[in-house]
Amino acid sequence: MNMKSLNAPATAGVVTEVSGASYIVISEDGTEFRARTFPGTKTDNGDASLVVVGDSVELKLIETGTALFEAVITFVRPRRSALTRKRDVRRNRSKEKTQVIAANIDQLVVVVSTYEPLLNTRLIDRYLVFAESEKLETIIVVNKIDLEDSSETREMMKPYKALGYRVFYTSAEKKRGMKALKKALAGKLSAFSGHSGVGKSTLINQLSGHERLKTGETNEKTGKGLHTTSNSVMLFLPGGGFIIDTPGIREFNLSDITRENLRFYFKEFLSFMHDCAYSSCTHTVEPKCGILKAVESGHIDSERYESYLAIYESIDQNS
Repeated sequence: MNMKSLNAPATAGVVTEVSGASYIVISEDGTEFRARTFPGTKTDNGDASLVVVGDSVELKLIETGTALFEAVITFVRPRRSALTRKRDVRRNRSKEKTQVIAANIDQLVVVVSTYEPLLNTRLIDRYLVFAESEKLETIIVVNKIDLEDSSETREMMKPYKALGYRVFYTSAEKKRGMKALKKALAGKLSAFSGHSGVGKSTLINQLSGHERLKTGETNEKTGKGLHTTSNSVMLFLPGGGFIIDTPGIREFNLSDITRENLRFYFKEFLSFMHDCAYSSCTHTVEPKCGILKAVESGHIDSERYESYLAIYESIDQNS
């Protein structure tokens, strides 16, 4: 790169698509630029991915002699939230950068399916723990109700509705439940996440009005979804707002969650913690535990409590 090009006019914008080392940035006046980083690109986001979808960045423009302007990203502004991948705990990766998938989101949209793959509330609970730790609003979307819209499915969602989480039932294929969901997304930057195969890409195509994302089917032998999204991308919604589609991930990053702070991210626990005999109660085996009493009395859903125990056990004791 000719460094003299960095004397060109500066502008600011939001990263809307990432493809390898190439970025699409929409400037504040609505102009679209294809941009890249360079060795001098600075960031205020510490030891994490340099540029991701949703980032607010500063640019220097480079005239190419055509109608299209290219640009370099000179600075990545601080992120107010970040969706990150789980690190590989089998290796010593303490020096590895945190892999960020998307930044600056207003709300997390957790997409699950009633069937193919089967509804997984344990996965929902992991997403909710992350969202609570990041102070993000969360929407739960139960997709594929055209395959199975049973009373059992809605019964499984009752504890979440009781906790104040918004639950939407949709069929992306049959275009059911879309109007209510669009209203919940209007005016916000929403990140969609969920296991592959739940119909996330089809859902986003319906919401955005464009067949921008590839769709796939569930593997008949394994019952697991086939990966169809390889890069994060931000899409505009016709009624206002934006969607960030994220690559299908098997595990969600809870690297900042410890056994000591996990209890604060199950928000139904907060009303009963004062009943514990010990301020450091882990809510697992201690006598006179207010949480255990609440589970026994039915004030805390037993399945949610089992999810708490599963996550608690999965956290490294040294974390």
